[in-house]
Amino acid sequence: MLAQDLWNGAATDLHNTGGTGRYAAYPARDRALTDGTVAESMRDVFDIYTIIFLALAVFIFLRLRSVLGQRTGRERPPYDPYSAREPARPAGENVVALPNRTPEATEQNAAEPAERWKGIAPAGSTIAGGLDTIVAAAPDFDGKYFLTGARAAYEMIVNAYAEGDRRTLKNLLSREVYDGFEAAISEREKRGETVESRFVSIDNAEITTAELRGRNAQLTVRFQSKLVSVTRDQNGNVIDGNAEKVTDVTDVWTFARDVSSRDPNWKLVATEAEATAG
Repeated sequence: MLAQDLWNGAATDLHNTGGTGRYAAYPARDRALTDGTVAESMRDVFDIYTIIFLALAVFIFLRLRSVLGQRTGRERPPYDPYSAREPARPAGENVVALPNRTPEATEQNAAEPAERWKGIAPAGSTIAGGLDTIVAAAPDFDGKYFLTGARAAYEMIVNAYAEGDRRTLKNLLSREVYDGFEAAISEREKRGETVESRFVSIDNAEITTAELRGRNAQLTVRFQSKLVSVTRDQNGNVIDGNAEKVTDVTDVWTFARDVSSRDPNWKLVATEAEATAG
């Protein structure tokens, strides 16, 4: 019955309009039908884009998975050779230290005796034997790294002494040596004197003795440097040294460290100095 009514309505519409106007009899109904067709077309378009985006998402996921792998929550953490060590200290407190194991130290200590201390000590020498003894007690010891740190510590200590920087000195010196430096600084301050010190260069640093006394490793280093140093009185007059002259200085310093301690720092335990005009 409904179908017949719709058919009759359409026939009437065509008759009344002479076949030229479709919406004359039922404009609202026909617009609804047309709008529904447009909506369906738009849904079809959205469905196509949705499918494309989903396909891209799946493709990206599979690519990431193939590159990065799949995590299950049971993986072992990345290897960290320093995880069991003490946290790193500030640079000012960790100048001359036994390093954590490095590829260079491992290769050096595993080398044949004739090559082990190349550039540091002659093969078969007393120094090389002393270094072997230290390595036996502290396998992470790296001779080249030690000398690099010793040079840095040498310059820091000389400058800290000139500036009266007790805090830096306390971190780098043994108690006995610090007491001597502190007493000299205090006497200088009482007299109103000041010291100006400037490194021109550190020309050489070489290990001259190496030994292990109990658990206490000791290394003596001869430093050859060029230095400008002058001491002034409270009125600014020069009483020692020359602000315009470079002096060749040879210092022989001994550093020590307890290899059974977790503290990696080496400290200065003895000093000798010899200066000649350059």
